[in-house]
Amino acid sequence: MDNLFHPTGHEIKLPNIVSGQGSYVFDEQGKRYLDLEAGVWCLSLGHNHKHVNAAIHEQLSKISHTGFCYASSISDQVAGALLAQFALAGGRCIFLSSGSEAIELARSIAKHLTGHYNTMTLHDSYLGAYRSLRDRETGWHIVNWSGLDDNEECDPVSTLPAEINAFIFEPGSASGAVRFPPKRLIHKLASRVRSCGGLIIANEVTTGFGRTGRWLGCDHYDLSPDIIVLGKGMGNGYPVSAVLMSRPIANALAERPLQYSQSHQNDPLGAAVVSAVLHELRQQDLVQHGRETGYRFFEWLKEMVDGRIVQDVRGRGAMFAIDLIDSGTAASLHQALLDAGYIVGLRGRTLRIDPPLIATLSEIRGFAERLAQLI
Repeated sequence: MDNLFHPTGHEIKLPNIVSGQGSYVFDEQGKRYLDLEAGVWCLSLGHNHKHVNAAIHEQLSKISHTGFCYASSISDQVAGALLAQFALAGGRCIFLSSGSEAIELARSIAKHLTGHYNTMTLHDSYLGAYRSLRDRETGWHIVNWSGLDDNEECDPVSTLPAEINAFIFEPGSASGAVRFPPKRLIHKLASRVRSCGGLIIANEVTTGFGRTGRWLGCDHYDLSPDIIVLGKGMGNGYPVSAVLMSRPIANALAERPLQYSQSHQNDPLGAAVVSAVLHELRQQDLVQHGRETGYRFFEWLKEMVDGRIVQDVRGRGAMFAIDLIDSGTAASLHQALLDAGYIVGLRGRTLRIDPPLIATLSEIRGFAERLAQLI
């Protein structure tokens, strides 16, 4: 067992995982755990998926890497399929390896095309591991939406600077806290940014590919982004991300090219994985399945709110958070669930639950019953 020391000072014992199958992983002792973190949002199809594995093996037998100096027919084909899936036909798609670099590229495109320095985002958004995305002292305009909902009058728009290159919108993750900004606020911000010539970038690294019960998290906001950034669930554990651009953005870049290259840009192997995941989600109707299963689970979660131990629950699709009374209680419950064979996320006093989209109602019900017992 390895030990993780939580910031509260609580020691959390972590199992040594050696294999996985479907919604489950197994430790070196053979103990089975239901993975309700989906490998930190990544495993939309679960562990060791046979069709994803087959796609990897087939592509490995041909070519896995070409470099940015060469073309790849499979990368082109999958790019076209993604653009069509997200109503961006005629646009452009670039495959990369991580969400962080994809967000960085999307922001670079916005800066390049608009000539503006400042980027807007919400105060609780997590955009990536790069310092340029985390250090927001300069080059950023941060909108704090704490305490606002769709029933409240708010006017953060009046404080926006005129020169904004983009609004990078994270529709639901909130740095792992699972919070959903008010729709009216998002429409106001998007409208103002567009009126200034800025772009709308949807950060769907966490929320895309069915995590929120729709193909994109921004679908809940009736928003049509100029750029969509995908990752995590798109690769089902394989490190691949994508920047999707609308036709107008692609045309603008054709007229004003942006110099950009990465070693693993448009790799055939990553594209093959994305193709397999996209096919399985469609074939098995897993976005719908995750939405229906998630709805039932959220109804059970709401029954656990007692104002004493459980303060609040939030959820959408297959993405949930449970706020406990304090971080110590959360850490204790997290450990108790782990001992009982359930893996969930822990963030301060919040438990995060993000099951694979393939998780069955029976599996989710069993967890809900055990959680209620432990509470």
